[in-house]
Amino acid sequence: MRVAVVGSGPSGVYSAQSLVQLDPTVLVDVLDRLPSPYGLVRYGVAPDHEKIKSLQNNLRTVLEHERVRFLGGVQVGEGGVPAARLRELYHAVVYCVGAATDRRLGIPGEDLPGSFSATEFVSWYSAHPDTVEDGFVLGARSAVVIGVGNVAVDVTRILARGAAELRPTDMPQAALTTLEASRVTDIHMVGRRGPSQARFTTKELRELGSLPDAEVLVDADELAPDPGYVDPSSLPAAQRRNVEVLRGWAARPPGDLPRRIRLRFFQRPVEILAEDGRVGAVRFERTQPDGQGGVTGTGRYEEIEAQLVLRSVGYHGVPLEGLPFDPATGTVPQLAGRVLREGAVAPGEYVAGWIKRGPTGVIGSNRPCAKETVLSLLEDAPVLERKVVPDDTLTALRTEGIKPVDWAGWQAIERAEAELGSSLGRSVVKLPDWESLLSAARTAET
Repeated sequence: MRVAVVGSGPSGVYSAQSLVQLDPTVLVDVLDRLPSPYGLVRYGVAPDHEKIKSLQNNLRTVLEHERVRFLGGVQVGEGGVPAARLRELYHAVVYCVGAATDRRLGIPGEDLPGSFSATEFVSWYSAHPDTVEDGFVLGARSAVVIGVGNVAVDVTRILARGAAELRPTDMPQAALTTLEASRVTDIHMVGRRGPSQARFTTKELRELGSLPDAEVLVDADELAPDPGYVDPSSLPAAQRRNVEVLRGWAARPPGDLPRRIRLRFFQRPVEILAEDGRVGAVRFERTQPDGQGGVTGTGRYEEIEAQLVLRSVGYHGVPLEGLPFDPATGTVPQLAGRVLREGAVAPGEYVAGWIKRGPTGVIGSNRPCAKETVLSLLEDAPVLERKVVPDDTLTALRTEGIKPVDWAGWQAIERAEAELGSSLGRSVVKLPDWESLLSAARTAET
């Protein structure tokens, strides 16, 4: 049986892993729009999180399996291989395309110059080849990060890190040079609810307090409206640990480090204000608990100066041409991983990861999600295998003008990034654009 897995992030690689582990004869092609594998592990995990990034080694083992083939640079859907054509080439297709866009705030001024999604900022410092913006911190003294999840903590930490701490990472050289010249001294991370409801993990939170050139400031009086902050004894362990960390910071006298991280809660953004045609401040309304787990406005407002605003309020899936899509949830309708078309199972079509369940969980959450989908696929295998498919799908793709980047091409990209780092006196440095990635990959053909 030949299976295509669309997407080489964790959900895609875990799907491939389950397939080869549970079926000793299956052949898997892992297709990706990008010439490089690993999805958000490569392009979403912060460059200073080397331990998490090392997960690439585990994913690599799967992609180097003798019955798994990596085919990068293959667009599926609009402008590429139609979903219907993919179904003709394989017995089954598993879509693991994630949640590709960010949620918006829906407030006036959101589109002003200087206002970005955290996703755009992460893509820039992670060298995603689709990145077009590079002036995030230019001219900025104060930054506001809207959101209190792990991505918000990541971008706050990167803004607050010194150049010496970023240089050993694989951050692209242009981003490193820009951040080295950054004049941002104040970073405000702001949430609309209380500290006991924040989505960050304690490990990520504590990292903010260990930065050598930045201090964390928390106002205990501002946090007091949260019953879970006043009495954390009834909170789940993770939230209780978060509150304990925040309590410790609130009791600490301010220092004199060059950068300040201000954690703010019970503040809802209502407008981004302009100054000289770009972001100048953010207006917030003070909120209070509504007794139902949410918050309500108080009618009291505050403005925080900012020349840079990064919103980090969640992700949302986008439709893939040829697949059904529920715009309300940002997911493909499915049953145990089987794609549903107008309520009926679509034979041979499956989903895993965020496009299946929504943008929830951590990297490890994709493993059981992928296994559920693969078990459904293998249950359907006796019927799926009756279909006649080409003996060599790669030849069929090339006949149609598709030029995939194979594993040797990816290894050539890795070598080029190691050579670039060496030439700059750094370790590995990522290639930041399509041209350099594809040029490096082509060296494997000679």
